[in-house]
Parts: sequence; structure tokens; C-alpha cells
Amino acid sequence: MKTIIILGDGMADNPIERLGGKTPLQYAKTPYMDLLAKKGRTGRLVTVPEGYMPGSEVANTAILGYDLDKVYEGRGPLEAASIGYDMDSKDLALRCNIICVREDGTIKTHNGGNLQTEEARPLIDLLNEKLGSDKVKWVCGIQYRHLLIIKGGSKHIVCAPPHDHPNEQWCPLLVKPEEGKEDLKEEGRMTPQVTADLLNDLILKSVDVLANAPLNIERKKKGADLANIIWPWSGGYRPAMQTLMEQFPQIKSGAVVSAVDLIQGIGKYAGLDVVKVKGATGLWDTNYEGKTQAALDSLRTKDFVFLHVEASDEAGHDGDVELKVKTIENLDKRMIGPIYEEVSKWEEPVQIAVLPDHYTPVELRVHVGEPVPFIIYYPGIEPDEVKAYDEFTCVGGGYGVLRLREFMQTLMKQ
Repeated sequence: MKTIIILGDGMADNPIERLGGKTPLQYAKTPYMDLLAKKGRTGRLVTVPEGYMPGSEVANTAILGYDLDKVYEGRGPLEAASIGYDMDSKDLALRCNIICVREDGTIKTHNGGNLQTEEARPLIDLLNEKLGSDKVKWVCGIQYRHLLIIKGGSKHIVCAPPHDHPNEQWCPLLVKPEEGKEDLKEEGRMTPQVTADLLNDLILKSVDVLANAPLNIERKKKGADLANIIWPWSGGYRPAMQTLMEQFPQIKSGAVVSAVDLIQGIGKYAGLDVVKVKGATGLWDTNYEGKTQAALDSLRTKDFVFLHVEASDEAGHDGDVELKVKTIENLDKRMIGPIYEEVSKWEEPVQIAVLPDHYTPVELRVHVGEPVPFIIYYPGIEPDEVKAYDEFTCVGGGYGVLRLREFMQTLMKQ
């Protein structure tokens, strides 16, 4: 039996008064998710281990069956893999957003005013020209998501994910060494204190560098959001991960379909083929049909496909409830529906799983590590009593509450 996981990033949410006390998932028209819930089995999944931040890098790695205590090295190394940067053994790789801060020092957006890749590339070149060195290098990623490499840097630092701090002052969020490890010595590496000082110096200097970039000069004239400061976070060393094929012999081959470099990076370390789709943006306007077709094409020749859609998470971070509802409806109508209808015609059965990786409540605009609702359906599965898919109906699901790697282990038992 083949398996496809369809993941709506950040899709889960809390009840919202202007939606009549419903969550966006409850409010949205999702006939195919409800059909799969009715025909399949549901439950809730703990995707964030105790002691970890509820980030997509943590949750998606856990969903794919990995033990975070053994493999987790932060977001930066995963994105390095997706970009094609081959990390050295002494590299510290950090995710580096280019964000928008207001004149009063508060963070307006974590995405630099929806910065696009073609706009970002000259900014990355400028940062390398003005601030790069034999120890410091930026690598251009996708949209506002980039990579910062610190040669000999220490991962024992505390960085604030910018999407978790909208409307907060950025200065108090500067990088700090881990408490009690300020002077930790690792062979060939700086101490955490020196690493934090270097990163903070780069953040402060980036303000002047980016202020003089042609993009920001033009945006300022138009009154548009600026991409006016770097924000490095979630750094780590090169991880040691088994492939999914090594963990689960049932999987002979697989693919990941995503517009997000983080997810592509997880896929690469997991041994999955990375399928890139023209027009896939990671936003509400992504190419749903193109990604759906790519997932189906991959599933025809492979055992396992991980189809990831970022749109709902971005709507949650933007605090846009109407847009979040729309992204959920798009996922249902333009992805889940066509995939279900197509694979139902195939001779070989296909197992379909649907879930988010974490909550991104629009009224909080940050990730929350609550257990997420999930569906598992395949022909012949014994249904439970759940008739619709949302955060509350799945509390009564037949799988109960699964934890972390148990989700993938459950899928692989079928």
C-alpha cells in the first residue's frame, strides 16, 4: 500500500468570536476532509516533545518518525540542505530572516513585507559585500528565508524566532548564550558568548546596510513595508539522520512536495526526492493544482509522498482569519479532493493522512504546541464514530492521542 501525508502547516486554531465561536477549520467548507474523517479513523497527535519550541522544523521532523533528541540540530542545517549548501563540520548554520521593524523598534512582520526571492537576492549580495568575511557568509534562500553561516560558531545560544514576537521590541530579543554555557569550549569553535556577540553585531550593522539598499529606498518612498534588518535563529551543526528507508523497510522510495526550503531540507536528509513546482510560493497564492499533480505523479512511481502546504501558517502569522479560512478551503478543494478522487481509481490501495504540524492561532499569531487533529484513511479501514474533521471532533477519534514517532509507526503498520 502506498502512503501520502497531506500537511496543512499551522492549520489548527482556537475558537474565534467573529466566526461564531468556531475555529477556521470548523468554519471552512471542507467536504473532503469530512468525508475522509467519516470513512477513516481520527485522533490527535503530540508533535512537539517536552522542552522543544513548537516550530515547524521540530513538528515535521517528529511527524516523519524521527527522535528529536537524537537528530535535532535546528532549522538552519535543514535549510542548508535544501539550498544545496554542503555544511563543513565546523559550520554553524542559522536560518536568517530579513524582517520588517517599525521606527519605534517593534517587529511588524517576520517576512520583510512579503519579500520575494528576486527582491532578496540583491539584499543578500549586499550583506555579503558589506558584512561578509572568512567567518561570515549569507546564502540566498527563498523569499525572506535565508541562511547565515558562521565558521566555528557555537550552537549553544538562545535566539528568538521572529514570527513568535510580532509587535514586540526587537532589541530585548537579541541573541544570548545559553545560561551556564557562556564560556563553553568546543574544539575549533568560538564560545557561545563570542558567537552571540558576533551575531548581535551583524544584526545591528545590518540596519544601516539594508537602509541604503535600492529596494528599501523605493519602498520607503511608496510607504510600503521595508525589509530592513536581518534576524538569525534556530542554528545548529550538520545533523546525523537515517533515511526513512532505513527506518521503515516498507518505504522503498519517496518524495517531498513543498515550496518551503525547511521542509525540502528535512526531505533531503530523510532520503526523499525533492519535487519543486513552478508557481509554488509558500503563501496563499501557491500553485495548488501544480503541487497536487506533482504529488500524484510521484505517488505513481514511489511508495511514499509528503505533500506540505504552508499557506495556513502564513495566514495565521499575519492574523488574517478570512485568509486562513480560504487557505483551508483551498487545501480541501484543490488538493485533498482531487487526490482522493484520483487514487480511489487505482488498483493499488493508497493510504491518505491529513493533519497540521502545529497550531498557528490567528489571534496569537505564533505557533502553539497543542496536540493536532489527524485523519488516517485507506480502503478497508474500520471507521470510528467521528463524522467531521476539526480540532474538537477528533478528541473522540479511534486513535486517541498519539505521541511523536507513533504517528509514522502507525502508518507503517498498515
